[in-house]
Amino acid sequence: MIPERLAALREKMRAYGVDAYLVPTADYHESEYVGTYFKARTYITGFTGSAGTAVITQDEACLWTDGRYFVQAAKELAGTGVTLMKMGQEGVPTVEEYLQANTKEGMTIGFDGRVVNEMLGETLEKTLPERFLSYRSDLIGEIWSDRPALSAEPVWILDSKYTGESADDRLAKVREKMKENGAEVHILTALDDIAWMLNIRGNDIPCNPVVLSYLILTETEGHLFIQEATLNDEVKQYLAGLGISIHPYDAVYDFAASITGKTILLEKAKVNYTICQSVMGENTIVNVMNPASSLKAVKTPVEMENIRKAHIKDGVAVTRFVYWLKKNIGKIPMDEVSVAEKLESFRKEQEGYIEPSFGTISAYGPNAAMCHYQATKEDFSVLQPKGMYLVDSGGQYLGGTTDVTRTIVLGPISEEIKKHYTMVAAAVMQLTHAHWLYGCTGRNLDILARQPIWDMDIDYQCGTGHGVGYILNVHEGPQNMRWRFTGGMVEAVFEDGMDITNEPGIYIQGSHGIRIENVMVAKNDVKNEYGQFMHFETLTWVPIDREAIDE
Repeated sequence: MIPERLAALREKMRAYGVDAYLVPTADYHESEYVGTYFKARTYITGFTGSAGTAVITQDEACLWTDGRYFVQAAKELAGTGVTLMKMGQEGVPTVEEYLQANTKEGMTIGFDGRVVNEMLGETLEKTLPERFLSYRSDLIGEIWSDRPALSAEPVWILDSKYTGESADDRLAKVREKMKENGAEVHILTALDDIAWMLNIRGNDIPCNPVVLSYLILTETEGHLFIQEATLNDEVKQYLAGLGISIHPYDAVYDFAASITGKTILLEKAKVNYTICQSVMGENTIVNVMNPASSLKAVKTPVEMENIRKAHIKDGVAVTRFVYWLKKNIGKIPMDEVSVAEKLESFRKEQEGYIEPSFGTISAYGPNAAMCHYQATKEDFSVLQPKGMYLVDSGGQYLGGTTDVTRTIVLGPISEEIKKHYTMVAAAVMQLTHAHWLYGCTGRNLDILARQPIWDMDIDYQCGTGHGVGYILNVHEGPQNMRWRFTGGMVEAVFEDGMDITNEPGIYIQGSHGIRIENVMVAKNDVKNEYGQFMHFETLTWVPIDREAIDE
């Protein structure tokens, strides 16, 4: 199937005069997770992970992904004719280096400019001089005959009783930030930023209650580009009351092209190349992080109170699941899919539960060594009363978003696994009890979690933590926890009210994987002559399995 699709794409490339075609994992809004309509990279390579970039030439097809997906990608790409490029590994070129080495001056690099952000586009311009960038055609779309329809789920209003802040207040805060940056216009395409600002939610991306839309703000006007079918009369009246004009979803490109002589605030890493190219030259661009990103990262007191309640509900559901699993393992049939469904059933019993906050990672034994393993009804493992089972899951509640991982003992385990589990538990505890002076970022604190694991000459090839949205995306910035920052990443100081996950782990390919994850929130502590001290409050209420701890 994949070889036939590659052949069809190469035929289109020849017809368009394209020598190399780039296919990222993205929608028109640079979302981390994408709806089925946008899964072009999965369509052309067969790799189903949430992160990766494909490059296809007439002679070769390659897929770049990170350490979370090396094992999964190798399995899914087998027999497809697509070569796995392990990002960050010695001797592996970047996408840009590969294109530089495999194209010549005068050749054409093609991509759909709506799914490539401006930052990447500019990087391609700089690293591939004398090549032509063709960004106006969606070649995958031209060969994808049974492509799913674009999602158009109903929009609903999130009452300010859940947020503690009206959309009017949030728009005013963002406009104040525009003024501080000397901007007359602000172009927003990040779906969670738009949803937060307008206090609206939807269901256009599974597990992410966002709405496919673009927002362009001026000092006095707001222009929302959205599929009208998603709006009922109540929502239309609500938006009108905010001074928001409604436009067709695709009209954003012509509207953006009509802006001239303005100072425009936009985040190049989050706005697609096609939109940015249409406003370049005629306007002054202020490239800064969307003000909404840092504003929404600090949860309001009302949001924090609701988040605490949501975590208690979620803790009840997950604790019931752990109890059920340990009492019934070996007595009734269990597999990775059926137990994930059982966990979901416990969550569904909780008041205010909406849906999972991401696809549950349900992994038994060696499968847990794949950080983002996904069992399917066609490909899963059976649970047995031995070894360990890892479940990373979360819920969207009318009151908060949760994310929790537990690794659970199902039966006898080796001394090596027990040692690894003990050190992961120690890592979680060290970060839990962090105490620091205001001004620290995730880079400063990450070592607290890694140190017990590094002491064994082991590392985990992913971050230690990420921010969590409020009835929004389970992965949220700008706050994060990692020891090494790469190009384009934002490093944010922890503020009172910022949440962050705490999820160190150990992953031994072919043997076992261990991860323990809680959500925490940064809180102000003592303030004295040395400054403002801070600590974390843990929000997650699920026991850690102590059977695997070697005291």
